[in-house]
Amino acid sequence: MKNKFGKLMMSVTVSFSLLLGGTAVLQATPAHAAISASKASGIISSAKQYMGRPYKYGASTSTTRYFDCSSFTKRVFAMHGVTLPRSSKAQSKVGSYVSKSNLKPGDLVFFYKPVHHVGIYIGGGKIIHTYGSPGVTISTINSGWWKTHYAFARRV
Repeated sequence: MKNKFGKLMMSVTVSFSLLLGGTAVLQATPAHAAISASKASGIISSAKQYMGRPYKYGASTSTTRYFDCSSFTKRVFAMHGVTLPRSSKAQSKVGSYVSKSNLKPGDLVFFYKPVHHVGIYIGGGKIIHTYGSPGVTISTINSGWWKTHYAFARRV
């Protein structure tokens, strides 16, 4: 009798814990979404601090005097605790795929196939990135060269 009562109590305790644990997870979801939006906003704000910073292919990740596209994204995301690989090709394999119609600020956007360029989506069909002159700049991805060379996006 004692053994059956112990098993019943254990079963009730585990079930109750799972029920409460599931409720806590459901309540935490909206807060997590707000944190992600906040982090994206911070990433974009940090990226904009470098507007006009010169482009240099193969730029070292230890400098902010100049950037190439992937050293720029690596630096900006690192400022917010997100570690990215060094190259745009390697960065294109991090996180999860996002369709162009579902882009959110903070997503990484890639160009060419195979990938040779990366930028950060800032909303409104625009990215912040760096290439050639004028260096770090904002471009639209819905027209011209950027539209025709868009490959895909990833959310990290």
